[in-house]
Amino acid sequence: MLTSVLTSRHSRSLWLRPFRFLSSAALVALVSLVAACGGGGGSNNSNSNSSSSSGSSGSGGSAVPSPTQQPTAATAANTVGVVVNSGLTGTLPNIPTVSVTVCVAGTSTCETVNNVQVDTASFGLRLLASALPNLLGSLPASTANGGTLAECTAFADGYTWGTVRPADVKIGGETASNIPIQVIGDLGSVPSACAGFGNAQNTVQDLGANGILGIGVAPYDNIGAYYSCPGNTNCVTATVTQTQLVANPVPKFGTDGNGVILEMAPVSDNGAPSATGTLVFGIGTQSNNAMNASQSFNTDSWGRLSSTFNGRTLQTFLDSGSNAIFFVDSALPQCGGNLGTFYCPSSTQSFSAALVSNNGASTGTATFNVANGSMLLGSGSNYAANNLAGQFGSSAALDLGLSFFYGRYVYYGMDMTASGGKAPYVAF
Repeated sequence: MLTSVLTSRHSRSLWLRPFRFLSSAALVALVSLVAACGGGGGSNNSNSNSSSSSGSSGSGGSAVPSPTQQPTAATAANTVGVVVNSGLTGTLPNIPTVSVTVCVAGTSTCETVNNVQVDTASFGLRLLASALPNLLGSLPASTANGGTLAECTAFADGYTWGTVRPADVKIGGETASNIPIQVIGDLGSVPSACAGFGNAQNTVQDLGANGILGIGVAPYDNIGAYYSCPGNTNCVTATVTQTQLVANPVPKFGTDGNGVILEMAPVSDNGAPSATGTLVFGIGTQSNNAMNASQSFNTDSWGRLSSTFNGRTLQTFLDSGSNAIFFVDSALPQCGGNLGTFYCPSSTQSFSAALVSNNGASTGTATFNVANGSMLLGSGSNYAANNLAGQFGSSAALDLGLSFFYGRYVYYGMDMTASGGKAPYVAF
């Protein structure tokens, strides 16, 4: 069993491939995870807590007030409600999910899939085959070079493998017509290069959700590995056209396709059993999606900017597919036990990162708190935590995961440079 529930769906060590959220080996009851670190309650500003760790309380300053923006009502056609709760496994904190409807392209033959994780640092819709029991047989598989087209997507703890299929994708009142999606776990023949990434993430227990809705700034998943599988076996790498790549549905939404806003309601600084939010499509296209961010930053093609943090220059990204804020700080005590590398400071600490846009044209600041992870998770009763942080991945990265999103509007402008439009950006 792994000793933490830390991971992200962003990039690997060189930030070339998406990460998955959680290792299947870490799928143990959250109650057990927290109990192993001590459990207990109390304020996140308290000097007394149940952490089993000891040592320095971190290099940050005193706690700052948490953000308090309230989400837009999810009543308009360009919105969909977001929920964070115990989910399908009852084991994972900070997983924002929505419902997605998938249809055979151009028909009314559809199936709605609940509990699909919202991931602002990956690109394209990926659904478990098991989440499409009534529709899968009707969705045609794409082909390439005389074989079934499949994709391998590498994550920190394994991989997703499955066919690429065209479908109509409906979220809220928006529709992306006839776009390629990945169906996970519907093809048994796994290339050795794909299996080499670790464990297959082909079930709910492995994935922690019914799928991944990648709505980051890139319009296509051009960093996955695509294969041609003649007779659904003997898969070999394939070069595919852009139209065959798994597609981010947002740019296909027409009027509201230039971006998204993820708006998460604030939660208690002690953690909460659940949280809500709204995913708004379009930026400046409707009365409910005006650009009101105070800070905006151009990014690279995958949504990355840079920051100066704890005296280092780091790659930085805002990633709802990560369940905490991840960075390396040897002065912060880790929880240990089954909470692994989550941080458990004796009192809540505040940190600030000096952000710089990808083109160097704009600067700003990201300020956040880090509280005791054991206290925040509340002996297994809490699945939403706004000050949860830990150490995971590259020491050269600052991953502003879902903890950073509570009480904020976070904007993602789609990369429209291919058609002469705006460069990708993030804002809050």
